[in-house]
Amino acid sequence: MVCYKEGMEVTVQEAKTHLSRLLRRVEAGETVVIRRGRKPVATLVRAEAPPEGRRIWGDLEGTIGPDFDAPLDDFSQYS
Repeated sequence: MVCYKEGMEVTVQEAKTHLSRLLRRVEAGETVVIRRGRKPVATLVRAEAPPEGRRIWGDLEGTIGPDFDAPLDDFSQYS
C-alpha cells in the first residue's frame, strides 16, 4: 500500500485482501486508487447519500386512478 497526500494506492490483490479496511478509510473521506501493476484502473470514493424526500421504486401510492380496472370503451366488442 502506498499512501500519498490525498489518499492511498493499492494493488488489486491488496484491495481484495483489505476491502473492509479500505472502505472504512473511504467513509472517512479518503480516496483509494486501485492499480493493476503500475496502471491505475479504479478509484474508490465515498458515495453520495440520496437526497431526502427522493422517491424510490415501489413508492407509487396515489398514482393509480380510481377507474384503473374499469372496462375500456374501445374494447367493448371483445367482451
